[in-house]
Amino acid sequence: MTNGNRIITIANQKGGVGKTTTAINLATALAAIGETVLIIDLDPQGNASTGLGIDRRDRELSSYDLLMGTHSVEQTVLPTAVPNLSIVPSTMDLLGLEMEISQEADRVFRLKRSLSAAMPYTYIIVDCPPSFNLLTMNAMAAAQSVLVPLQCEFFALEGLSQLLETVNQVRQTVNPALDIQGIVLTMFDSRNNLAQQVVNDVRTYLGDKVYHTLIPRNVRVSEAPSYGKPAILYDLKCAGSQAYLQLASEVIQRERRRKAA
Repeated sequence: MTNGNRIITIANQKGGVGKTTTAINLATALAAIGETVLIIDLDPQGNASTGLGIDRRDRELSSYDLLMGTHSVEQTVLPTAVPNLSIVPSTMDLLGLEMEISQEADRVFRLKRSLSAAMPYTYIIVDCPPSFNLLTMNAMAAAQSVLVPLQCEFFALEGLSQLLETVNQVRQTVNPALDIQGIVLTMFDSRNNLAQQVVNDVRTYLGDKVYHTLIPRNVRVSEAPSYGKPAILYDLKCAGSQAYLQLASEVIQRERRRKAA
């Protein structure tokens, strides 16, 4: 663990599973219950930054500068409209990063090194791109655990087994301490029999690694990023926001059990 911070990487190599939505709203929910939280946006698309209202013109420094080693977290971090929640934003510069550092011996450990300084955050949430590349490797090398958003759809288990294999490879090569924090099932539609079947299959396959909380399909959650707000700020009472608050409570309960073990 890095100076008391708990670093959780949110990853899935499949796009459109609610990864960034989960990063934003889990971080907001943790901040709302008194944790100090930092999001590191490692996706070149920068959706986590946009979804928290960070204008592209304000991103003079970004996670690219962090990974290049030219600036520290303190220099790249920006406040958000959510009390206790800050972000290191992303820019399209990240697209060229892999080529720029691919020959460097420490290329996988750039983020870990940047986060090694003591910082005033209890949780650091890293939002990864929807692919397994050097950015995702940096996130997994720096983290203690991986949280996997999984869409309730037919191909979910197929993609999940690939991701679990990836985590296993990272554990064997660069980060023996890496663990699966949990699997969160997203975009659940209770009217859809297939969605319920996916839930049952994933729970059978992974048991208590799967969170009890189901994140429902929710129009308000989908609308929120266009207003530069987490769903929890946009509409606290909607089903999606309530689910993310419940998820944050589960994450903290798991962390308490882990510390007590």
